[in-house]
Amino acid sequence: MTELGDVPTASDEGDDGLWDHELETPGHTPEPPPPGLNHRLRTLLEWVAVAVGALAVALLIKAFLLQAFYIPTASMEPTLQEDDRVLVNKLSYRFGDVERGDIVVFARPEGAPGDIDDFIKRVIALPGETISFSDGEVFIDGRLLEEDYVDSAPTNNDSRIPGCDNEEAVADSCRVPDDTVFVLGDNRRSSWDSRRFGPIEEGSIVGRAFLKVWPLGDLGFL
Repeated sequence: MTELGDVPTASDEGDDGLWDHELETPGHTPEPPPPGLNHRLRTLLEWVAVAVGALAVALLIKAFLLQAFYIPTASMEPTLQEDDRVLVNKLSYRFGDVERGDIVVFARPEGAPGDIDDFIKRVIALPGETISFSDGEVFIDGRLLEEDYVDSAPTNNDSRIPGCDNEEAVADSCRVPDDTVFVLGDNRRSSWDSRRFGPIEEGSIVGRAFLKVWPLGDLGFL
């Protein structure tokens, strides 16, 4: 026979002991208290900090490192089609010189038509060089320039080129001044370029276009 003394009672364990016994009952999981206001506020502030930080990094990258541009016209066909997207390296010419063949983005030259703020063209002649046009071909210091990126029939320049170092401005020749470069669109029949507005200041160059990022099927380096 079991004696009454063998059965624990509330008086033996006290209220706290009875409560502990109930918490340890198999299958019973106490619900956690709801998060407090301080916890929710801290979480919100953390997300805000992440968003602000990401935005700041994106702005820094755009301002100093890389920027995407879209192609607004057909002036760079066939290399770049209208509405293509390219990525531009803004640090290229802080650590190196502009080279012939580079595709560069630069600020709209004074007097250029339209309301496009940034132009994209290919560097053809460098400071001190003389570029000339004859029979639809381009010559640099008298040597024929091989241009495999041009698939349309080239055309001669039919107007005087401004901003050159020539003693007299002529239609088919330009000596490129110091600190400037001569740029042309790959689509010579449909490009407003240095043949019209003259050589551009190297300081006006935003950066070098090095990667086509859209359309995705044409992703690749330039």
